[in-house]
Order: sequence, then structure tokens, then C-alpha cells
Amino acid sequence: MSVYSREYRLRNKDVNMFMRLRLSRLTEMLQEASIDHTEQLGAGREKTLDRGLLWVVVQQETEIFRMPEYDEQITVQSWPGRTMHVLFPRYYRLLSKSGEVLAQGSSLWTLVDENSRKIVFPDRFGIEIPEETTGFETALPGRPGKRDTDHSRQFQVPFSYCDLNGHMNNTRYFDLAEDTVTLSSSGRIPSRIRTEYANEARFRDIITVSWTEDENTAYIAGDSGKNCFRMCLEYKEQDQK
Repeated sequence: MSVYSREYRLRNKDVNMFMRLRLSRLTEMLQEASIDHTEQLGAGREKTLDRGLLWVVVQQETEIFRMPEYDEQITVQSWPGRTMHVLFPRYYRLLSKSGEVLAQGSSLWTLVDENSRKIVFPDRFGIEIPEETTGFETALPGRPGKRDTDHSRQFQVPFSYCDLNGHMNNTRYFDLAEDTVTLSSSGRIPSRIRTEYANEARFRDIITVSWTEDENTAYIAGDSGKNCFRMCLEYKEQDQK
């Protein structure tokens, strides 16, 4: 069975002021698992990056049962689903040292041409990711529906937010979101995240960030003349299971 597994012990850089794993670091761990496993399966940089092809995430959804805390040992598991034309599904589980399922979810990846920034057909480049079935697969990500917002601000993409693809990394949208909405900074715990990355934001792009939040949910979207991203974050109280 081809399931990727990697252990982490959470350090200071991984957690927020409440000593819980940051959303951006969680999604970074999932992204690292995706990339590492894809390389193991024969679709690493020699077949992609070195040929001008970039892996990008287009949608993701994660359900969080318990957010791990500072100094806790966790394991990230990941495996690929069945390729859907130009979309590559990938599934995830986050486990505690005792085997408790802390989080689970899925994402959709695709390949784009580095120069044209357009989606490419993987079969034309001999790229194939074999499907794995574990019985732990979750539903594929759903798109966050567009909502009315009641707040907005301008945000310029800084150099430190950009990755080797030349755009704002998907994990940094969670830093942007948690710096914007009050639910995270007030100590509420995320229970589900659902995100769509529609168009890339590049270095120094100006994004109009719009958002709304209520007692349990925050919705945030970004527009730079075209929709960049939409994100729905659901929260629970600290003592809820």
C-alpha cells in the first residue's frame, strides 16, 4: 500500500499564541506530504519543475477533530486518489502518537505551465499518479459559496509570502485569514476549513480582502481584479469535542 507517512514534533514555529498548531503550518505539512509522496511516485522535479510544469492546489477541505499542541508528536499520512482528467485528488489524515485521528481531509491538485500559467494535460508529459484506496477517503473538497461581506481592506503580497512557483503560497492565505478575522485571535478552535484558489496572486499584487464572521464561522475572499481565493472557516469552543 502506497501511503506516505511522516512524523513531526510540534515546536515553537509550528504553534500560535495559544500553543496550538497554526492553520498555515497544518496546511504546509499537508502540502509537504503531497510533494514528497508525488516525488516518491515518480513525478518529481525532473518530470515537472525542470520541464516548466508547476504543481498547484486548486481546492482543499479539512475537518479538524482536535488541534494538536506544542511539543506533541503527530503523524501526517497522505495518499493519491484517482486522477480526474487534469485534477489529482489527494487525501490526508493527521494522527496523534496514540493513533487518535486529529484531522482528515482532501485536496485537488493540478499542473500548470510555468510560462502561460495555464493548466496542462498530464498524459502529454507522461505524468501518471497511481490511485491508492485505504477506506479512509473523505469527500472531495466542496467550493465555498460566495457570500456577502461587511468588511474589507487592501493587502499587498509581500516577497516572503511567495514560493518557487512565483506566487503567494496557498498556506499563507491562512495566515492572511487568521490575521484578518477575530475568531482565531480570540482563541476559538477551527473545526473545518474549506478553500478554493481560483487565480494566483503574485509578488506586490494588491488584493482587496473582504470578509464577514459570526459566532462560529468566518468567510474571507480576495480579489485583485479577478477572484483569487475564497475561504470558509468554521470554529468551535475550546471545550467542545
